[in-house]
Amino acid sequence: MSTPSIALEGNAKSTVIDILNARLADAIDLALIVKQAHWNLKGIQFIAVHEMLDPMRAAIDTHVDIIAERVAQLDGIALGTSQVIAKATKLEPYPTDIRKVPDHLAALADRFATLANQVREDIDATDEAGDADAADILTAFSRELDKDLWFIKSHLE
Repeated sequence: MSTPSIALEGNAKSTVIDILNARLADAIDLALIVKQAHWNLKGIQFIAVHEMLDPMRAAIDTHVDIIAERVAQLDGIALGTSQVIAKATKLEPYPTDIRKVPDHLAALADRFATLANQVREDIDATDEAGDADAADILTAFSRELDKDLWFIKSHLE
């Protein structure tokens, strides 16, 4: 007797797994980037930005877990090792030689926007592949990224 599994047509599972693993890599990278900024920023607005970044990291971690678990639900392997992330992320490398709050905020805004825009494209792609649940997961992540980007950009104005 075969084990029941989520029924998606054709190659929908592999398509969605590939999309989710790609965003998993970016999300894990972004989580690490947020901590890099959190630990190293200096200057005016330090405490406000420092304290703003911890909840952002926590929210990203929540979405990372949900994305990885969806991959597993689809009978895939969630790819989240540091070696995989380093090769797979589509985010620009984060500068490790910056300290000033505005420099970190600008670098963070760029990476949040890059990922948010990609996630929006992936919402449509996963929906078209027939996985409304993956599209819903990405929609929630998109809302979080957009909100966090708004917070970051508000500090730059």
